[in-house]
Amino acid sequence: MSVLVGKKAPHFSAGAVINGEEIVENFSLSEYAKDSYAIFFFYPKDFTFVCPTELHAFQAKLADFEAKGCKIVACSTDTEESHWGWLQMAKDHGGIQGVTYPIVADTTKTITTNYGILFGDYDYNENNELIATGPMIAYRGLFLIDKNGVVRHQVVNDLPLGRSIDEAMRMLDSLIHLDTHGEVCPANWSEGKDAMNATFGGVADYLAKH
Repeated sequence: MSVLVGKKAPHFSAGAVINGEEIVENFSLSEYAKDSYAIFFFYPKDFTFVCPTELHAFQAKLADFEAKGCKIVACSTDTEESHWGWLQMAKDHGGIQGVTYPIVADTTKTITTNYGILFGDYDYNENNELIATGPMIAYRGLFLIDKNGVVRHQVVNDLPLGRSIDEAMRMLDSLIHLDTHGEVCPANWSEGKDAMNATFGGVADYLAKH
């Protein structure tokens, strides 16, 4: 599993469903989120149990993320047709109807591999070809990407463990505060709290007040 923090987010062009209904062939995260912050998150599979709770939770906060200049994009290794079918299913039946942000279809598993979060029993043969003996799906990876396309934060959960959308928002707020004010954000910082000047004097002043 790789660490992408500080590196350019891997580029891709793949099928996706946008606006909850339209299938597109060549969706590009770097183009969609150009000059914006982005949260790109992976989930294991369509038509499952924990996954829809996360997708709906991001949708519930979508306007708040967008107001802060951040695009939300989801991805799994299912097909775009599977995404589309799940989007037509009502929430009270386990579906994700009402989700409007893009959902990428990583059917080749290359996006998931490049982001370092492919789960499954796999190896490479003598011809360097990928061979699999089990499921090839994504861990619950989340990547916060800045306006220059650089990954600034990542977190990866095991399959049964749902993520905190509030924590994703807190990390976005931290990055925005850093970019806007040049101040670093201490432990448990949240929007509106004091941050720190990244000098010895600035840190000493902060600690003296806390």
